[in-house]
Amino acid sequence: MKINSKFRWQLLAQNWMFVLVFLALVVMLGYLSSQYRWAKDITQANRNILTQGSVNVLKQMDGDINITVFATNDDANNGDTFRKGMLDFVARYQREKKNVFIKFINPSEEPKMAQEAGVKVDGETIVEYNKRSEHITPPFAEQEMTNLLVRLSRTNNQPVMYLDGHGERLLQGVKNHDLGEFGKQLESKGFKFANPDLTIAQDVPANGAMLVIAAPQVDISAVEAKKIKAYIEAGGNVLWLLDDDNLHGLQEVADYLGIKVSAGIVVDRAAEQYGADPKMAFASLYGDHPITRNFMLRTVFPEAHEVDGQASDDLGWKVGRLIDVAPNGWLESDKIPAGAQNLKVRFDQGKDKAGPINVGVALERQYGKKGQRVVVIGNANFLANTFITNGGNLDLGINIINWLAGDDRLITIQPMPLKDINVTIPATDQGRLVAWSVFHAFQYFIPVGLFVAGLFLWWRRRKA
Repeated sequence: MKINSKFRWQLLAQNWMFVLVFLALVVMLGYLSSQYRWAKDITQANRNILTQGSVNVLKQMDGDINITVFATNDDANNGDTFRKGMLDFVARYQREKKNVFIKFINPSEEPKMAQEAGVKVDGETIVEYNKRSEHITPPFAEQEMTNLLVRLSRTNNQPVMYLDGHGERLLQGVKNHDLGEFGKQLESKGFKFANPDLTIAQDVPANGAMLVIAAPQVDISAVEAKKIKAYIEAGGNVLWLLDDDNLHGLQEVADYLGIKVSAGIVVDRAAEQYGADPKMAFASLYGDHPITRNFMLRTVFPEAHEVDGQASDDLGWKVGRLIDVAPNGWLESDKIPAGAQNLKVRFDQGKDKAGPINVGVALERQYGKKGQRVVVIGNANFLANTFITNGGNLDLGINIINWLAGDDRLITIQPMPLKDINVTIPATDQGRLVAWSVFHAFQYFIPVGLFVAGLFLWWRRRKA
């Protein structure tokens, strides 16, 4: 090919055009990346993005979130990359909320500042929001951080009161039928508990967020029942869990609320698909109510009873249906002993009530200048220690408590713990050998092997 001056100019122009187009492309990509964001997390537990529960919590927080990390400088040569890890962790929150700010303070260089802040361990972090702050120590996980943000967001600091002394399921109990695990989750979200002794107290304290009546097993005295009714008449909020239609001395309270509970247990044939007892009723249909709006998790209600509520024009109660269970089941009219095993029942047309069966209602009315709220669930098992981790039981329970406490904006799907963040190595010689081989294979053996193979191929080709 003959190269003349005209052809050289054409090549030069072509090269410059390529450079200009390439630079324009780089500038355009830089601009688009600053204006738009797209991320795809392919890990099993979505560890690089926030769960929807955390995103919902951040959406409710209007102000700045300031995170101060008291940590010494990274020493990457010795494997200390705490600050970098913290930046990556907080970046997940910053992608969803722009005004999340993080700063580092070295406690070795600023010991007085660390002392005044009450910092005790390296890596301790202070999170501030809306003039409130809390400390959190490593290791950090999304659930702990989001729970902390929920606590800082909570506006209602009144205690959750619970009744006991009548065989109730206790919010701090450890037995299978108690609600201790549920209580721990509430405490992690900023709730505190109070246990008024109604045999001594003149009244149910009016400074509580709500009163929890968790399935008493013996009759409540007339004096206590009178105080509970007076508390409700005065605008108190209540969560009432019922294991059966025996109201144990609270018939007047049920009449005042317009509540009726069935004697029969809900039977759900769908439970057999999961190898469960048919007395385990599954729910995936929920009413249009702030507690259950956008709630799509499956929940489980063992030995549930139907609950019905009547709106009252005189008292101003408005009733909302919350939970429908067993769409393919029914409400068994025959008496089934609690805890009965290997249940053999069938649907009797004209006798049993076909599903779906409603097992929870929410009552609301205007009382004075504030609203009053009551939730009645025909089942206490769903929040018991044995069943709290089944499906969305925990999320539903926390939504109920948030609604009763007046923190409607915190009603959301809770952040779930990540599944694959820990590696458990068996404490045997064989287990340690396998773990050592796997970790060092990816760190040393495979890279060195590829390097040696490359050298060998290069040497063979050169000799050929």
